[in-house]
Amino acid sequence: MEFSLDITEITVKSALVRSKIPGAEYVINPYLGCAHGCRYCYAVFMRRYSRQHASSPWGSFVEVKVNLLDILTAELRRKKQPGRVFLASVCDPYQLVEARYRLTRGCLELLREHGWRINILTRSPLVTRDLEILKEIPEVSVGFSIPTDNDRVRQILEPQAPPITARLQALARLHDAGLHTWVFVAPMLPMRPERLFDAIAPHIDHLMVDSLNYRQQVQAIFRQHGWDRALTDEYARKTGVYLLNRWENRRSATALRS
Repeated sequence: MEFSLDITEITVKSALVRSKIPGAEYVINPYLGCAHGCRYCYAVFMRRYSRQHASSPWGSFVEVKVNLLDILTAELRRKKQPGRVFLASVCDPYQLVEARYRLTRGCLELLREHGWRINILTRSPLVTRDLEILKEIPEVSVGFSIPTDNDRVRQILEPQAPPITARLQALARLHDAGLHTWVFVAPMLPMRPERLFDAIAPHIDHLMVDSLNYRQQVQAIFRQHGWDRALTDEYARKTGVYLLNRWENRRSATALRS
């Protein structure tokens, strides 16, 4: 299926936004919109902040905040002490346009200069491009959203997002480089949880899971493909318990060996 993306440039008045995410005081979203086009995405509400794409399909546009680094520079200079920032909450900071605009990379360089702590969440192996910068930041963590082990499921529900194997390879590279890495299994899409766990466990320091909170958006797709069970609370509960129990058991066994 042909994919068309409308890329536009905008200016903004702020870069650091107060965060409601536990463990992060601020969030930076370098882009408005996300090209991954995840069918279940909660961030579709961000269209209301767009002058050009308020009614555009989610995943069909990205607005690039071209003055973001200038704004961030001024904001960091005004801060009396460094804090912790999350990249990003309503877009992927390493979606494809980042390869051209390098806004996320620029944010990392500025935050490093000012001694800020950084948490990253992405689906993209492009994050490995910035490995040398990340290694110079004293407190940084990189998380990957990997909600399934099945790339056919990914193709249907995350049509423009990188393949699962590419995410796993990038995760392993970052972990082997000594970075604090984690995986967010959210939402828990149709999967074989034992296979997903075996793929991610050797390469992470932390695991998080969350259920499918926006089921109404994908009910028809799930039923079309025979994934009705994955819409239920029971599926979410059992899958989450399995993954987290195995993770805790693995951590305990590792602690005993060391």
